[in-house]
Amino acid sequence: MLAAKGTARHVVVRGRVQGVGFRYAVRERARSRGVAGHARNLPGGEVEVVMEGEPDAVAALVEFCRRGPRGAHVTGVDVRDAQPGGRAGFDVR
Repeated sequence: MLAAKGTARHVVVRGRVQGVGFRYAVRERARSRGVAGHARNLPGGEVEVVMEGEPDAVAALVEFCRRGPRGAHVTGVDVRDAQPGGRAGFDVR
C-alpha cells in the first residue's frame, strides 16, 4: 500500500534509543497509522526515522519519537521536513 502524498519528515532521535526496541515500536505505530518509511540505527547511537503519510498521522509519530517506548530515554530529537516520495510500508533496517 502506497502512502498518500502528504507530509514527510526526517527524524533523528538521540539518547538511550538503541537496544530498547525503539525501531520496532516506531514501526508498529507507523503501520497502525498508515505511515510509510523506515527506522534504522545510526553508528553514533541515534535512531533515524524517515516517515510520510497524512499530516496528523506523521505528527503523532513524531510525538511518539519524542517519548519512545518503555526503556528508552530520549534526550534530543531533530526533525526536518522531507520530500514525500510515495514510499510503501514501514521497514526496520
